Amino acid sequence: MPSPPDLVDSHCHLDFPDFAGQREEIVARAVAAGVRRMVTICTRLRQEPAVRAIAEAHAPVFYAAGTHPMSAHEEPMATVENLVRLAHHPKMVGIGETGLDYHYTASTKAAQQESLRVHVEAARQTGLPLIIHARDADADMARILAEEHRAGAFACVMHCFSSGRALAETALDLGFYLSMSGIAAFPRAQELRAIFATAPVERILVETDAPYLAPPPHRGRRNEPAFVVHTARVGADLFGMDEAEFARQTTANFDRLFAKAAAWAPEPAAPA
Repeated sequence: MPSPPDLVDSHCHLDFPDFAGQREEIVARAVAAGVRRMVTICTRLRQEPAVRAIAEAHAPVFYAAGTHPMSAHEEPMATVENLVRLAHHPKMVGIGETGLDYHYTASTKAAQQESLRVHVEAARQTGLPLIIHARDADADMARILAEEHRAGAFACVMHCFSSGRALAETALDLGFYLSMSGIAAFPRAQELRAIFATAPVERILVETDAPYLAPPPHRGRRNEPAFVVHTARVGADLFGMDEAEFARQTTANFDRLFAKAAAWAPEPAAPA
């Protein structure tokens, strides 16, 4: 039997209670499925120590830290200085997730936009990629990203991309990446797949957003990093590539964007 292709789950949430007491098994299943690395995301900065500890405990796991836009109004406002300080950790490889979400929290858009701009500046100063969450806020998202990029370049991935074509085009024009989640594998997501199909494959990542958005055949169940193989299979078909080729391409894309993760090596064990 051929070995599974090497993949990266570029966005998951291993600190969430859904995985409590099972993280060893979750990581082991991912590695067995060919998912050699995963990035677990801190969504509230006060939880950063717990997320960092997960990355420290598991060689294949890296992490990012930021304030989720839906929490921006109820958490202390992030500061550039704090994000830059956190980024000194060797396994912190991204800034965020941050962004705009007007689906349930449009009334807090001012706090969300302020928080987003703080995270952008931290991404500039650290050179780490910005991780963007965008929902029902396409026009403001495109405008702010374009404004901020004109003020000073930064790297960025549109995580779990499920917005419209105009925002995808803006992101790609700015040199950003689009990440495919399990949503892209849903049967009714034809329009979203069409948007991905027109993007350069060199700008595509894959992710789970676990524990959410499990792709078929696991839809409706708790998602986990091992299931990114199903989304990657859909992506390979979409780009007319075999699974191993698509895995190599998206892994190369990840390494280009998340260069700090690509360069990381475990410290050698102390002599007995």
